[in-house]
Amino acid sequence: MNPLWGALVGFGFAFVPAPLVLSGLRRLGGQPIRTDGPATHLVKAGTPTMGGVLFVAGLVAAVVLFFRQDPPAWTLAGVAVLSGLMGAMDDLRKLRRRQSLGLKARHKLALGLVMGVALAAVADGPLGLSTWIHVPFGIAGGRVDLGPWYFVVVPLVLVATTNAVNLADGMDGLAGGLSLIALTLFAAVAVGEGETDMAGCALAAAGACAGFLYYNVYPARVFMGDLGAFFLGGALAALAVLTRWELLLVLVGLVFVLEALSDIVQVVYFRRRGRRLLRMAPLHHHFELGGMPPQTVVYLFWAGGLLAALVGIWSLGWVA
Repeated sequence: MNPLWGALVGFGFAFVPAPLVLSGLRRLGGQPIRTDGPATHLVKAGTPTMGGVLFVAGLVAAVVLFFRQDPPAWTLAGVAVLSGLMGAMDDLRKLRRRQSLGLKARHKLALGLVMGVALAAVADGPLGLSTWIHVPFGIAGGRVDLGPWYFVVVPLVLVATTNAVNLADGMDGLAGGLSLIALTLFAAVAVGEGETDMAGCALAAAGACAGFLYYNVYPARVFMGDLGAFFLGGALAALAVLTRWELLLVLVGLVFVLEALSDIVQVVYFRRRGRRLLRMAPLHHHFELGGMPPQTVVYLFWAGGLLAALVGIWSLGWVA
C-alpha cells in the first residue's frame, strides 16, 4: 500500500469534519487560560479545545482502512490513542473546574510510565524487535543493545515526548507544525527501513496535523488541547520505538527538547536563586514577552524544527 494514502486519509478525516466538530466542542466550553501567562493570551479565553480528536479520527481511519493487517500499526495507534485519552481526561477536568490545572503531574507520570513499559513489552515480545536501537551518525557501529535498560528507556521516551509536545502547545499552530515536521521525517525513516505501513501511519498523523493546522494557526479557531498534544507525543514516541530510532527523536524533536528543558531549568533556577532565568517558561513565552510577535515566534520555531529534521536526515547517512 502506498504510504501517501495514509496522508490523504489523515488530512481528509481532520479537515473535512472540523467545522462540525468545532460546533460540538463549543458546547463543552472554552479553553481556560492561565492567569499567570502573557496578558495577550487572555483574549483566547473561550476558544474551543480538545480539537485533537481530529488527529484520532485521521490516524485510526487510516489504520482501519489500509493497515489493519499490520500489528505495529495497531500498536502505534493504540499508544497514541491511549496517550490522547489521558490528555482528554486532563482537558475534561479543566473544563469541569473552569481552571487551567488538570490531572496532577504525578498521575500523568504514572500513567505514562505504565504505557511505556507496556509498549516496551510488546515491542520486545510479540513484535520481536528485541532490545537494540539505532544510533545516529553511525556512532558505536550504528546500533547498541540496551538489554534490560530498554524497559527503562522506552517509558522515559514516551513520558518525555508526550510532556514536551504538551509544553510546546502554547501558541497558535506551534506544536502542530513541529509535530507535522517530525512525523514526516519519521515517515521517511520508516520508508528507508522498508516499513511502508509504518510510514503510512506516520503520514496519516502528519496529514491530520496539516488538516488541523488550517483551523489552529493564528488566530486559532480551535486548540488541540492536552488530548491532541498527548496523542501526537504518543504517536511520535511509538514511531521512534517501533523504528528503533529513539535517539533520532531527540535530534529531530530538538525544539521540543528545548521547550521541556527550559521549563525544568526555570523551576530549578528559581528554587535555588529565588528569581527567574527566563522571562517565562516554556521557551516560546520568553521570546513572546521579549516583544517578538507570536506568529514570528512560531515561524522561528518551525524553522528550527525543520533544520533539526534536516540534520536528522544527514545523521542517517543518506546525505553525503
